[in-house]
Amino acid sequence: MKKIGFLSFGHWSAGPHSQARTAKDVLQQSIELSVAAEEIGVDGAYFRVHHFARQLASPFPLLAAVGARTKKIEIGTGVIDMRYENPLYMAEDAGAADLISNGRLQLGLSRGSPEQVIDGWKYFGYQPKEGASDADMGRNSAEVFLEVLKGEGFAEPNPRPMFPNPPGLLRLEPHSEGLRDRIWWGAGSNATAVWAGKLGMNLQSSTLKDDETGEPFHLQQAAQIRAFRQAWKEAGHNREPRVSVSRSIFALVDDRDRAYFGSGAKESDSIGYLDANTRAIFGRSYAAEPDVLIKELAQDEAIAEADTLLLTIPNQMGVDYNVHVLDSILKYVAPELGWR
Repeated sequence: MKKIGFLSFGHWSAGPHSQARTAKDVLQQSIELSVAAEEIGVDGAYFRVHHFARQLASPFPLLAAVGARTKKIEIGTGVIDMRYENPLYMAEDAGAADLISNGRLQLGLSRGSPEQVIDGWKYFGYQPKEGASDADMGRNSAEVFLEVLKGEGFAEPNPRPMFPNPPGLLRLEPHSEGLRDRIWWGAGSNATAVWAGKLGMNLQSSTLKDDETGEPFHLQQAAQIRAFRQAWKEAGHNREPRVSVSRSIFALVDDRDRAYFGSGAKESDSIGYLDANTRAIFGRSYAAEPDVLIKELAQDEAIAEADTLLLTIPNQMGVDYNVHVLDSILKYVAPELGWR
């Protein structure tokens, strides 16, 4: 059994075939898709966060709106770039969104990925400390965020406050109990997966990672997951961790599907560079008739290792078509693989 969610990058463009032409379109359609996905039995609505791009950026207004319109579906990110975040202000936003959704928030964080501008975090007012990298800055912000989510007091109260204070040091409000256990780390390497396991964060692993062994993507990702779980066990955390992987999977069940995704493109892994020094491997996409998909997906070792599968969706194709894409996986693929 697996939890199955969707992951939207939230693109918009004025292209002739785009049904998401503005930021308003994407935001409103993201809410509508989350509601519809919950109705057909999808377990999670996750959203990517990119700055300086025609894509979803500030996640918390959207997460709160989805939380207010839905009842059961998990609501998350994949991922928030912590190089851009004030972790204390973010903890307040996250606490509020989680309370609105009655504890359904699943926040994916990361140290960041290649982006639209050079050192975009500096425009947000952030700068690594001397001798530290921007990745160090992102991981440090994540550690601060995790600490304040514990709900422990740390701030000295004013002896003459505007409103009465409870005794002792003050914590951030609103505090949402249990949110600390629903924080995920988007790891691009085995080392950062191990780091996440030691800190007690769940693991998100996407369709790319550092090419560390030259093996096929799904084998490298499966090894990353096993390293994460071993680090978690050695750290002695008192709960079971969760692991998600994302995939582009399309079941070809009608003429629209075959027209859009039946060309057979991206049926193998590919290699690229995230920067001058980081060789990365990008996982293949899956698009085939359901019986073929079932056989192919059964061989994906990383999906087998994960408890949660996030299906990346073509959000510019509109709510109705994306509901169809998700429903096709739930009906024709997931039961045969034992995911449902």
